[in-house]
Amino acid sequence: MLSNAFANSWPGEYDFCPRCGSTMATETRGGRPRRVCQACRWVHFRNPGVGVAVLLRDESGRVLLVRRAPGSTREGAWCIPCGYLDYGEEVRAGAAREVREETGLIVDVGEPVFVRSNFHDPAKLTVGIWFLGVISGGRLTAGDDADDVAWFDTHDLPDLAFPTDEELLGSLRG
Repeated sequence: MLSNAFANSWPGEYDFCPRCGSTMATETRGGRPRRVCQACRWVHFRNPGVGVAVLLRDESGRVLLVRRAPGSTREGAWCIPCGYLDYGEEVRAGAAREVREETGLIVDVGEPVFVRSNFHDPAKLTVGIWFLGVISGGRLTAGDDADDVAWFDTHDLPDLAFPTDEELLGSLRG
């Protein structure tokens, strides 16, 4: 967890109010520091983004991973197919969309199997939701933020991009 002192130095904090253009200042609201407009009193509640991922396993128990393409966050490392939920998008539909964009596969998204706060990028905190999925169509091919896609045994994983994926996949080994 990040300290409140660090929270005020994150990129993306408002210096000027997006409503009226006046100066923003840090005030304590509800026991936490918040940016507050000094003129209209608008309060900026900085919320984490929502990330969605789908855990797919084949008949041998291997997991499907994608390699992060050049230019993407943590390029060259591998992860469970994932991405950000779009505003107004239903969470399972967003998870299925991300899988299709990165792997070419159509999936039926099932129950959540893992939920974590992600602190690996202090400038953009997220809450991640990993779902179980079942392949229902499509053709396996890397795309979007991925430049490769492959099945891996949980005991022989490549370099993983995100500590939360490491935690989930480690629990599958046990």
